[in-house]
Formats: sequence, structure tokens, C-alpha cells
Amino acid sequence: MTVPFDIQIIGERINPGFKSTRALFDNSDIVGIQALAAKQAEAGAACLNVNVGARAMTDHAFLTEVIRGIQEVVALPLSFDMPSLEAHELCLEVYDSAKAGGAKPILNSITEHRWEAMRLHSTTPFRVIVMASESVVDGVAKNNKTAEEIASTARRAALRLRDEYGMALDDVFIDLSVSAVIADTEGLNRATLDAVGLIGADRELRGLHIMGGLSNIGQQLPAKAADGSDLKHQLENAFLTLAVPLGFDTVLGTPWRGYTPLPDDNYVLGAYRHFLGQTGTNALRAVRKFYKA
Repeated sequence: MTVPFDIQIIGERINPGFKSTRALFDNSDIVGIQALAAKQAEAGAACLNVNVGARAMTDHAFLTEVIRGIQEVVALPLSFDMPSLEAHELCLEVYDSAKAGGAKPILNSITEHRWEAMRLHSTTPFRVIVMASESVVDGVAKNNKTAEEIASTARRAALRLRDEYGMALDDVFIDLSVSAVIADTEGLNRATLDAVGLIGADRELRGLHIMGGLSNIGQQLPAKAADGSDLKHQLENAFLTLAVPLGFDTVLGTPWRGYTPLPDDNYVLGAYRHFLGQTGTNALRAVRKFYKA
């Protein structure tokens, strides 16, 4: 029997990106949203991410009802992924930490050029997700493409949160973007894995969490791998098989998917390792190995 990864899962399903969830939002189906929250909790989620999309900016009553409804049925902390500072502020006001066993909420997310939400920390302490895929250089926001850029951004942000806001590193989650392999011709998957290693080995950052969402990694790929296995799920597990030993400990994902390590002879893991060594057109050719024998 394969032992699951020793990771925590932030449940991702309360998000209009999922068609079934969008239908719940469109119908203002609070009972359905509550059932979805309970299902994720029962499947082992450590926290639930809450994202109601653009409606968070126009319908504060609905956003309030969603938060209170979820907290009526689960005793987990909530992570708020909102499109505006005003919506984040409302979420923090409505959130009842007593209903989550005293746990602080999580604000998802800040970047070096979207730091203004940290002003809310002085009135309502929270944990925070930092996007390390973006940085500011000479006042201009840019996307990080190398492991060194990602790791240095993570380090700057984490130490700033610790030193300027008094946050414990255990309250900091560094979110590393996991790119879709089908369009990754620049070695971004390799850079992300190498960044996990750099951050995980940084003694001054001991205690913080390294995380990411995995749903994009298999985007637009066929359902089945060349060996007949579930390609997208196996690809998520392949990433985790390489990343968890380096310090990756949190997934924004679907709790009931069952993330488990892959054996060395697993077909998708082997194809992923081969892909990681390629760039440019060679990377595109390597992608075909996932689904074509």
C-alpha cells in the first residue's frame, strides 16, 4: 500500500473556475456550497480556500453569507482569494476565528507589487500566501523565470513579513507557480523545482511553508498517459514526488484526489524527469512522450 505524502491540502473547490461550483454561485445555493465545504473537510483538507470571483466586488451580502455559511458546517480555517482589497477587508471582518478552533484566516495572496493588503494585518492578524513568481525590479513588476529569482523573491518577502510585521514564519506560505508542461519551453518547471530546493535549504527560512496549485500542470493534455494511467493526476504526483523531499509541504488542490509518491519505474515520472531536462522545441517533443509510446 502506498503511503500518501505528508503534506497539508488547502481545498480549492470553492472557486467559480469549477463549473459545478459556478452553478452553485449562479443560483446563490448556500446549502450546496456548505455541502462542498463539508466534503472537502471530510476528505482531509487542512484549510478551505474561498474564491467567489468578481461577485465579491459587487455583492458583499452574498460574500458574507458564503463565509458564514461555510463556518456553520466546518471548523477549518479559511483562505480568502479575492479580487480587491475591499473584499479582503470584508472577509477578515466576517471571519470568526472561534469557529475555526482559534485559527487565523489566510490572505491569498500578496506579491512585491501588490503589498497594500498587509496594512490589514495591524487590525486583524492573518497568515499569508506570497506569490514568489513575481517580483519588483527598479520599481517595475516582472515575472520570475529562474530558480534564483524565485528563491530570492521568496526570501525578501518572508523576511520582510517577519521583521516588519512580526509574523512567525509558520504563518507564511510561499506559492510557487507550477506551469503547464504543454507550454513550458523555458524550463519553468525545472526552475520551480530548483527554487523549492533553494528555499528549503535556506536555514533562515526554516518553518515557512512552500506550496503551489497543481491543476495547471496537466492542462490541455489527453486524459490517459501512454501506459494507460490517469495522465494529469500522475503528473501532479510526479511533481510532488520530486518536490516534497526538497521542502514542498502544502498543495492548493482537491483533497479527495489522493496525492501519493510514485515509484522510480513509474512511466509518467520517467517522462517528467526527461521533460525537465529539455527546453525549446525539445521540450515540446518531450511532452509527446507523456501520451505517445
